[in-house]
Amino acid sequence: MRIVMLLAAMLAAGLALPRPAAAADFYAGKTVTILVGFAAGGGFDINARTLARHLGGHIPGNPAVIVDNMPGASSATAILSLNNKAPTDGTVIDTFNFGLIGASLLRPNLAMLDLRKYAWIGSISEDLTVCYVRANLGLKTIAQLKAHGPVHFGNAGLGTSDDLNERILRAVLGLDIRQVAGYAGSAQERLAIERGELDGDCGAWSSLPDDWIVQKKISPITRSGRALPAGLSPDVPYIGDLAPNDRARSIINLLVADGQVGRPFIASAAVPKERLKILRDAFDATMKDPAFRADLDKLRLPFSPKTGEQALDTVNAIYAAPPDIIAAAKKIVTQ
Repeated sequence: MRIVMLLAAMLAAGLALPRPAAAADFYAGKTVTILVGFAAGGGFDINARTLARHLGGHIPGNPAVIVDNMPGASSATAILSLNNKAPTDGTVIDTFNFGLIGASLLRPNLAMLDLRKYAWIGSISEDLTVCYVRANLGLKTIAQLKAHGPVHFGNAGLGTSDDLNERILRAVLGLDIRQVAGYAGSAQERLAIERGELDGDCGAWSSLPDDWIVQKKISPITRSGRALPAGLSPDVPYIGDLAPNDRARSIINLLVADGQVGRPFIASAAVPKERLKILRDAFDATMKDPAFRADLDKLRLPFSPKTGEQALDTVNAIYAAPPDIIAAAKKIVTQ
C-alpha cells in the first residue's frame, strides 16, 4: 500500500512540473524575418513583401513578419548569413536568386553554396524571365539582333537569372551581348533602361512596369520557361526552342532548370524539425489563401507554387544531370 501511495505521489509531482512549451507556442510574440538578397523594388523583394503580409496569420501564435533587404554577391550574402549570423531557431528565412542553384553546381567558387543542404520551405512561382530590348531600337527577333551588332544589357551579378539568360543568348545563340555590371537589382537596371543607358535586359516579366507593356516600350525576344506569362505574346519563343541542335537544347534546359523554383524560400538546416514543419505548413496554407492570391493578381505576380519537398526534388534533379551536359554548361557560365 505504501508503495502504491508513493508511486501516486511521484506521479502527481511529475504532473505538476512545468512542461516544455509546445512547438506551436514558440512563435507567439516573436518576429519572423524574411531576408531578401536584393535591394528593394525588384521581383524577389515584391514577392517577399506579399508573402510577409499573409504568412504570419498561418503560423500558430501569429508572429509579426518583416522583410530585411540584404543585397550582395547575387544574393549569396543573405543565404550564407542563415548559418553564419542569423538565428537558427526558425525566426529567419530567406528568398534568393534561384540562379544560384545551378551556379552552385557549375561555378567552382560557389561550390560552398550547395543548396541541397538548406531547409526548403517552398516556392511561390516558377521563373518567368523574359529577355527584351528597348522598342525604339526597332529589333524584335534573334535574327535582327544578330544583324544589329552589340547591345548592352544590365547585370545585377554573376549567377543571377539575367546573367544566365544573357550568357545563353551570347554563347549558344550567338548574339553580341555586352553585359554591364554594377547594378544592385532589377529596379536599378530598369531605371538605366529608361535613361537609355542600357539597350535591354533579361528579367521577371511580372517585374516590368505596366506602362512598358501597355505602351509597348520594349520588345520581348525570348522567355526562359515553357509557361506563357499573362500578357506576353505566344510569339515570344522559349529560349530552348531556339537551340541549333539537341545537345545545345539539353544544355539550355539544364541552365534554366532552376527557374522551376523561381521564387524560393529557405531556412538554415539547423532549424529544429518541428519548427521547420510549422513554417512549411504555414507556407503551404498561405499558397491556398484567397487573400494572398488576390494580392498576387493585383501585382501581376505569377503563381505556380511548390512545396518544400517538391522544390528540393527539383534541386536534386539539377545535380543529377549527365556529366557531359554539366561540363558544357560550366563552360558557358564561366567564360
